[in-house]
Amino acid sequence: MSHHEFYMDLALTNARKMKGQTDPNPLVGSVIVNHQRIVGIGAHLKAGEPHAEIHAIRMAGELAQGGTIYVTLEPCSHHGRTGPCAQAIIDAGISEVVIATLDPNPIVSGNGVRMLEDAGIEVTIGVRKEESRKMNEVFNKFIVEKVPFVTLKAASTLDGKIATHSLDSKWITSSDARQDVHQLRSEHMAILVGVGTVIEDDPELTARIPNGRNPLRIVLDSTLRIPLDAKVLNDGLANTWIFTSRNYDQKKRHKLESLGISVFETSGEIRVNVQDVVRILGEKSVSSLFIEGGGTINSAFLEKDLIDKVVLYFAPKLIGGKDAPTFLEGAGFDLMKDAIELTDGEFTKIGKDFRFTGYPEKRGEAK
Repeated sequence: MSHHEFYMDLALTNARKMKGQTDPNPLVGSVIVNHQRIVGIGAHLKAGEPHAEIHAIRMAGELAQGGTIYVTLEPCSHHGRTGPCAQAIIDAGISEVVIATLDPNPIVSGNGVRMLEDAGIEVTIGVRKEESRKMNEVFNKFIVEKVPFVTLKAASTLDGKIATHSLDSKWITSSDARQDVHQLRSEHMAILVGVGTVIEDDPELTARIPNGRNPLRIVLDSTLRIPLDAKVLNDGLANTWIFTSRNYDQKKRHKLESLGISVFETSGEIRVNVQDVVRILGEKSVSSLFIEGGGTINSAFLEKDLIDKVVLYFAPKLIGGKDAPTFLEGAGFDLMKDAIELTDGEFTKIGKDFRFTGYPEKRGEAK
């Protein structure tokens, strides 16, 4: 490991600790080194607050002069809610900047580097590039495409069942796996389920972890069947938005809106148009969406090429039964060659269970 990689790893570690706090901004970490001594460390804590470089420069003080700053993302060059970090680096007298990856934001990309080089500062790009890119996969998509990064989560037995044929589903996975899910909920801006889940389970859809963030709750409900006494409508633990089709109950909509619930009509004549859901969420600055739907909803998003990441929890159990529901239903594909490939797969053992993470290959134009 080179010294550049060592210090960049430290910056990446600091950045990752802020996951779920900086939305819709990226995760960024920074370390300043002078004469082989760490003199400043910083991380971006929250949108609107100082960036990682500023925290590190303030900590280093005069010791920043002549030093090297390591940053996990290209320093910004424009005035937003905070000033340009590239200028702050120049003003601090730093002589070398090591960057993991360029900022994909079109108003920044490459401009921060040019500002630094024009000031005579040595710039190195690409140290731990892939680690930085993956850490900011949500930001990287949202800032370019203006739609949320969508993660599909499901928990099943080894034979793919999410419940028995009698629809008993508590609990498939262990408490360790369920705790891991709550952490993921806290890291996402919004969580999505179908109205069937609300009717059957009456969930809170919150992140029950210390200092966790409760995500915005999204319910897909084509006709507005949701019970008016559902927890997600009344508990006040997080905001709830409902997406419906053109076939909705107008009187029910008025009742829901009187409870403070936002209702969005999509272009679907009978069912919710999931492409509209993703588009509208992007317009509302929701950068990450966590889907905990059943087999029908999961299929709807996958078949429209809307899923960016899949997180599957497998319990070492077998249920069987041709009528037991699975986590992926819908019509399915006719041919094996049309099956959705998952790349960059990774298995992790959590308690008695296994978590698989993978990325669906994009299929071009969605069906």
